[in-house]
Amino acid sequence: MKAWKGIMGGRVGQWAIRFGMAGSMGIALVHGAPPDPSFRNDVLPILSKAGCNGGGCHGALAGKGGFRLSLFAYNPEADHLAITREAQGRRVEVSEPGLSLLLTKPTGAVPHKGGRRIEPGSEDYRTLARWIAAGAPGPREDDPRVTRLIVEPAEREAAPGGKVDLRVTAEYSNGRRRDVTRWARFTSTDETVASVDGAGTVTVLGPGLGAVTAWYASQIVVARVVAPHPHAVEDTAWAALAGTNRIDQLVLAQLRRLRLQPSPRADDATLLRRMTLDTTGRLPTPEEVREFGSDPDPSKVGRWVDKLMARPEFVDAWTYRWSDLLLVSGAKLRPAALKAYHGWIRSRVESNTPWDRMVRELVTSRGSSHEDGASNFYAIHQDPESMAENVSQAFLSLSINCARCHNHPLEKWTNDQYYRFANLFARVRAKGWGGDARNGDGKRTVYVEARGDLIQPRTGKPQPPAPLDGKALDPADPRDRREALAAWLTSPGNPYFARAIANRVWAAYMGVGLVEPVDDLRASNPASNEPLLAALADFVVANGFDLRALMRWILTSETYARSGEPLDLNRDDRRHYSRHFARRLPAEVLSDAITDVTGVPDRYTELALSDGSSEATTQFTNVTRSLQLSDSSVRSYFLRTFGRNQREITCECERSNQPSLVQVLHLSNGNTVNGKLASTEGWLARRLAEEKDDGRLVEEAYLRCLARPPRAAERAALAAQFAAAGPEGRREVAEDLFWSLLTSREFLFQH
Repeated sequence: MKAWKGIMGGRVGQWAIRFGMAGSMGIALVHGAPPDPSFRNDVLPILSKAGCNGGGCHGALAGKGGFRLSLFAYNPEADHLAITREAQGRRVEVSEPGLSLLLTKPTGAVPHKGGRRIEPGSEDYRTLARWIAAGAPGPREDDPRVTRLIVEPAEREAAPGGKVDLRVTAEYSNGRRRDVTRWARFTSTDETVASVDGAGTVTVLGPGLGAVTAWYASQIVVARVVAPHPHAVEDTAWAALAGTNRIDQLVLAQLRRLRLQPSPRADDATLLRRMTLDTTGRLPTPEEVREFGSDPDPSKVGRWVDKLMARPEFVDAWTYRWSDLLLVSGAKLRPAALKAYHGWIRSRVESNTPWDRMVRELVTSRGSSHEDGASNFYAIHQDPESMAENVSQAFLSLSINCARCHNHPLEKWTNDQYYRFANLFARVRAKGWGGDARNGDGKRTVYVEARGDLIQPRTGKPQPPAPLDGKALDPADPRDRREALAAWLTSPGNPYFARAIANRVWAAYMGVGLVEPVDDLRASNPASNEPLLAALADFVVANGFDLRALMRWILTSETYARSGEPLDLNRDDRRHYSRHFARRLPAEVLSDAITDVTGVPDRYTELALSDGSSEATTQFTNVTRSLQLSDSSVRSYFLRTFGRNQREITCECERSNQPSLVQVLHLSNGNTVNGKLASTEGWLARRLAEEKDDGRLVEEAYLRCLARPPRAAERAALAAQFAAAGPEGRREVAEDLFWSLLTSREFLFQH
């Protein structure tokens, strides 16, 4: 024992002298000794920084080695109990702090699978020892709480190879400030631009706009690092790019700061194809290509945008997009309910209902699922937790799911906040048997009780109902809590609502969101151009949440009209819109484009209710366009192969635009392209019979598929092909021509 005491510091007095302590058992031995450490504000930050309560260590669901802590200290009371009472109290030795497992394990004095986490004699070691010597006091209700984090410098410009030292300061509820840099956890959001070590020293690795997040006590703050590209951009490159609106000014300001040269404006044919596909999901016709190209009016883009947005296909496209977000699917709803839900969405898009009103109607909906279409939101999400999670994800782009079990490890949301928010939905009820896709009539009636609360499992008590970061409601108030939620949710002052929808719409037209993924607006995932996102959100609010006005603002900007051709001075850009970013057409748009070119419609099978019967039957529908389908569960090999949204969860990750070998094989050998081109009733068969001039046929093929005329070299090569084939081989050459165009990158991609 004497040898052991010698290793660990002996009795309290010996240990105190060895490590420069001034206290024992909470009693000061030297005048002016620091106060006893706080379990909440001193001990837990040390354990969090050391990773002891991380998901890979004792913060795991089952803990490690019989020792379990709450993930990143979300439950201080339970952590104190586990440290001081479990394992027969061996984790803390008040009379012999140096013998405490809380010190011997992380210092490696005794075997520890987690390795050495704390250095013997370090400031963290001494703090833990002083806390143990003081009697290991637990957390108190009147402990000061962290209310705000500050990082300095908040933004710094540095060249690759440069370093920036960050300092993190915590503000507490008692007005105190404290430097917590040594206990903060740092993460770089883009390791290609900057890395950060545990002490908060940022090393710039390459050009771009980087961000480093600092986490402390469930608070997150972001510091930005601007690393301009090494090359210089001539002033003449900016002279002709003043832009048409505030969007262009903010984009160009960032490009200039990063020294990224913007690509020139796209040609008329490319721009028209881009606008038409983005707004309506359809290709422009040859007639529209000729008309747009021959119009010399500089303001023609605005007129064409208005024309495109007035078409019914625009309604189809955005009804489909919102149906993805709101999970309209026959796998979740019976046909009559699905029809009502889809019809409600379509009517709101068609009438250009402001987004805040549409969301308010949805969140506060009640009534029959067959007659009040919006109420089907509560048929899909039937418990308070899933209601809360999906409202947050769909309308705030915030994933709070992790906070259901513990404080969110990547965000500021706590377990208490989660259950306050979920309690807003605790009184939502439904009567009637909805059934599944095979049973029941799917009719449910949503109503709200005057009483009822959601119990938080950790405490066994309900949390006061409250919006995220919002004021708590009176738990005894019998009124529908969703009304207060909707008022907070759609308020112009809500810091998330307008930003979330602005980012979604921007991503729909620009291909890349200012925040990526688009439904992940957590503080630790900052925007690539924060001033621009703020301007878009302000525009949404100023225009009464009129999304068509926002779309028009984006579509008429020079940023949107920029060419997709990379330059030497912007080739590496993926986030700052120096050029238009190419992306593969969504599955439904691609399917419709092939149909438009070939003139051969698709037929889909879907569930439908027989007249006068509640039984579901399978029928064929003659819907020719994928974007008009109301149900994502209709069977289609093409749509499934090309990554349509299955509408299982509220997440953009449900859709995939990534190319695959299966897609390549299907386009090359499958029936979608080959079968339609070979059809005797398709456009090509009819046109071959009517048009005898091979040159005009080639012209129409390019205009119909690529929205541009063929180039001279293309004309010459194809003329030779037709001439060599003669009349007997004309059909085969024509099919090969259309096949090559329909499987080309120029056709498959939006550019």
